[in-house]
Amino acid sequence: MAKNLVIVESPAKAKTIEKFLGKDFMVKSSFGHIADLPSKELGVDVEGDFSPHYQVSSDKKALVRELKKDAKKAEMVWLASDEDREGEAIAWHLAEELDLKDENTKRIVFHEITKTAILKAIENPRKIDYNLVNAQQARRVLDRLVGYELSPVLWRKVKGGLSAGRVQSVAVRLIVEREREIEAFTAVASYRVDAEFTTTDGAKFKAKLPKNFETEKEARAFLDKNIAASYDVADLVKKPAKKSPAAPFTTSTLQQEAARKLYFSVSKTMTMAQRLYEAGLITYMRTDSVNLSNDAKAAAEKEIKKSYGDKYSKPRNYKGKSKNAQEAHEAIRPTDMSKHSVNVDSDQARLYDLIWKRTLASQMSDAQLERTNVKIGIHGSKPLKEQFTANGEMIKFDGFLKVYLEGTDFEEEEQDGMLPRLVKGDALDNTYITATERFTRPPYRFTEASLVKQLEELGIGRPSTYAPTISTIINRNYVEKGTIEGKEREYLQLTLEENGIKDNNLTEMVGSDKGKLVPTDIGLIVNDFLVEHFSSILDFNFTAKVEQDFDDIAEGKEEWKKMMKDFYSKFHPRVEDVKENADRESGERILGEDPESGRTVLVRLGKFGPMAQIGAPDDEEKKFASLRPDQQLHLVTFEEVMDLFKLPKTLGIYDGEEVEVNNGRYGPYVRLDKMFVSLPKGMDPLDVDMAFAKELIEEKKKADAPIYEYEDLPVQKGKGRFGPFIKWNNMFINVNKKYDFDDLSEADIIELIETKKQKEIDKLIHNWEEEGIRLEKARWGRFNLIKGKTKIELPKETKAVEMTLEQALDIIAKKAPKNKASKKKAPAKKKAPAKKKTAAKKK
Repeated sequence: MAKNLVIVESPAKAKTIEKFLGKDFMVKSSFGHIADLPSKELGVDVEGDFSPHYQVSSDKKALVRELKKDAKKAEMVWLASDEDREGEAIAWHLAEELDLKDENTKRIVFHEITKTAILKAIENPRKIDYNLVNAQQARRVLDRLVGYELSPVLWRKVKGGLSAGRVQSVAVRLIVEREREIEAFTAVASYRVDAEFTTTDGAKFKAKLPKNFETEKEARAFLDKNIAASYDVADLVKKPAKKSPAAPFTTSTLQQEAARKLYFSVSKTMTMAQRLYEAGLITYMRTDSVNLSNDAKAAAEKEIKKSYGDKYSKPRNYKGKSKNAQEAHEAIRPTDMSKHSVNVDSDQARLYDLIWKRTLASQMSDAQLERTNVKIGIHGSKPLKEQFTANGEMIKFDGFLKVYLEGTDFEEEEQDGMLPRLVKGDALDNTYITATERFTRPPYRFTEASLVKQLEELGIGRPSTYAPTISTIINRNYVEKGTIEGKEREYLQLTLEENGIKDNNLTEMVGSDKGKLVPTDIGLIVNDFLVEHFSSILDFNFTAKVEQDFDDIAEGKEEWKKMMKDFYSKFHPRVEDVKENADRESGERILGEDPESGRTVLVRLGKFGPMAQIGAPDDEEKKFASLRPDQQLHLVTFEEVMDLFKLPKTLGIYDGEEVEVNNGRYGPYVRLDKMFVSLPKGMDPLDVDMAFAKELIEEKKKADAPIYEYEDLPVQKGKGRFGPFIKWNNMFINVNKKYDFDDLSEADIIELIETKKQKEIDKLIHNWEEEGIRLEKARWGRFNLIKGKTKIELPKETKAVEMTLEQALDIIAKKAPKNKASKKKAPAKKKAPAKKKTAAKKK
């Protein structure tokens, strides 16, 4: 047994650290938190001193026993969890649950997993920082109080299965308020005038009028004055300018830039960054700091001079906007500046490339530019006060631009290009002049990146919260990623010709929300209910003030239990009042009367989502119809709702079976017996006739027809959510880019099937056929225990090979969902939390 036991959070991190330590060290993983608040009760002593009651989760009990055994045998235990508040809390839980003694326990932290950093940490151990632990406890307990008390109010007053949260509800509010700004926006038209000119040398460049005309009449009048006009360079000014590099990445700027440049979601960015960190390739990825250590700056300087030359190097220090850059003490950077690329999977490699370029660029020279502003005089039959302007930008020294330029969320303006050589007084020929109708734009919907930026600017949340917050509001169906391509809008373009003005009627696509964050009906309803009844919780300033309180606790300036007591004394009475006295909220809108029956037509939130209804609530003959995915309760019209009641519609008979068109949860479709065929995007199901339905059915049959037969079983191919696949023997087999999906050969099909069969064999650990139970390998080193439709995920430390049938049956009996009827119990009386382990106390 090794003299030293090192405990980290993740097995990947353990594997990397093990390489740097000698035989006297054994490195084990806690697989994240080993203890947390209980899942089925509040777990906080709200009637006492707000002590939390932590429990070791059932899937961690075996692991804790094993770590306890190892800790007893070791002479020294090193708690090496991450250096942020979550990591400090993990170290504390380990110390408590493993019964570690002060004299045999050391806490070490490092922000990069390199040999130098690990050995330096071993040489400079410290004790557990209970201020950081208490800051984490404060966040966990406050979020539990808010979520645990608000969610049941939503179940009672809005709809079952909903949840609320301190940060997630504020994020939804931002998205809802932006959506309402967009809905209230009225586009205003004006006319932008663009021109192209040619020098006497034949070089062309573009220019524009600096001000738009408000009306078509004004635009026409201006073009009229330009008939037979002449042009010259009225003025020309050149000014030197410079562009400076952006600071190295913090968590939020990395999330924003990876979204802009790599199209990663926030959660994907954090997953990829976590793996790069655990592999020892980058520094810790949860940080508010833009600092680089002196060693890092020296390494960057050396690499810049070696790769690009001395003139490209300019060591810099950066100051962050965050008042409390407390999570880690350095920005996200490569651990080895000389590694321009790394041999990992493609997404990790792309993220590493982004981090490497940003870090290096931050220590490089400014780009030196020359900006040119040209004014072009107009000489017509009547004097014209207007002048065209052209702007150009020339890079005299590229500096940091040689490596990297920061992206922006919304690219609106065209980049200034190069201008030809011009001299004041030069005559110019006009190639064209156009006056184009342009419309003011509504506010932009949030992307994941711009939402992170907004949350950070408001001081809401911290680096570790952004990704889970966005994932939660999407998973809870409060917000969805937009899929609307937009709609056509007509606009007018006036073009100056030799003897007059030509009108061109053109079209453009507007209103696309693809990939943007759009609130759903349930998101709008929940937000409005919470804002009406719990305005203080959803107040941006309150949420930012809470974050400041957490920072004060982390610095030892505030007592966390007092903060909880102050908050709860105002919050809980409000919850009880709303629970008893607030009206139910369903987003109901009465739209009119059914012309046939005279009954009320309304829309509201139903058990299975937004729905339309003919008939008042007490009407025994009510009729219902689900709203289409592209319709919203607060926007759908009476006419659109009445169309819903025309469905399902029978179109005719095909091969002796009735053909029907209808709306479903995922959009409109044509149905033939058990075959469902989705309609093309944007198509109204009421526009579908039998001829078109027949085309869709025949295309579907053709697509589903076997392309090959293998081992007497048909092979079919198709395209699904995760790309192209073939189906054989009830197995769906992904077809990657190695194969030509449109022209799969017999050898390709056999190879795909045999590879899949082997994978299925390799992942099977036990197959108890008589009982219908299988134990298989799952993703990320975990295991799945499967019986029928029940699938139970087991942790990585499960001793799968040694598992017996009896143990498998026992796990299934404990974890399989119970019969719904058995869940209906009398409300449990409020229990005082068990006096086990409470708030951290300094030893």
